[in-house]
Parts: sequence; structure tokens; C-alpha cells
Amino acid sequence: MKIAMASDHAGYELKGEIKAWLESEGHEVIDFGTDSKESCDLSDYVYPASLAVAKGEADRGIFVDGVGYGSALIANRIYGLNAAVCQDPFCAKLARQHTDSNVLCIGGKIIGSGIALEIVNVWMHTDVLSGIEKYTNRIKKVQAISEKHLKKLSEI
Repeated sequence: MKIAMASDHAGYELKGEIKAWLESEGHEVIDFGTDSKESCDLSDYVYPASLAVAKGEADRGIFVDGVGYGSALIANRIYGLNAAVCQDPFCAKLARQHTDSNVLCIGGKIIGSGIALEIVNVWMHTDVLSGIEKYTNRIKKVQAISEKHLKKLSEI
């Protein structure tokens, strides 16, 4: 699988650990930066990584910032992205099963690398519950909201 990754300075080190783990699992990682712990603006990296997922240049995205919410805020502004902030493996499982999230956001100031790698592992290996009507309907309702309020990249 091809994974777009991005971080700000607060998530830089954890992003590197996650990237190494993903590559050891055979995934291709497209790293959109940042490339240091020097203070930077998250949107400079998460926005282009989000576009890569939306355009199909990456299958999924994993973004790491201080608490995860900044990345999710940016990613969820892009049509076709469903970003979830996960701080434990249980939430990661539900984010995939119940919402078919294609972007995982993690807070590098909130959790350590051990739990972060567990979260990524669960999120990467969990499928959506597509055969269960209530979850399929919920996903369709969220998609309808996107259709109503967001523009497809092809329309921009």
C-alpha cells in the first residue's frame, strides 16, 4: 500500500518511527515533510499529503502533529478524505470499521512510539464493516454531506 505521511515539528520524530515501521511491513511511504524539529506550519505539509490521498496518488495518509487534531482539521476539508484522530488501538479499529477512515492522525505530544505503532498496525490491518447495513448507511450519510458541501478536486 502507498501511504502519504506528513508532520509538523511536534510530530517529526514519531513520524520517522512510523515511517520506518511501515516500510519494514512492505508499504511505500511518500513523506511530505517536515524534515526537522524546527518550528513550522502544519498545513504546509498536511495539505499536499491530503491532496495526494484525494487524488489517488496514495492509498491512505498518516499525519502526526502535537495532538492530532490540527492534521484532522486540515485533512477533513478535502473532498474524499475521512480523517480520524486516534489515541489508542481500539479507536483505530473503530475508525476503520465504522467510518472507513483513509487518514489517521496521531498526536506526538500525547502518545509514545509504542502505542503509536500499535495504533498504526491496527488501523492498517482493519477493514470497514461493509456488510453491516447500519455502518454502510452511516458512511453514505457522511458522504452525502461531503457531496453537498465540498467540491471534488476535478471541479476546482
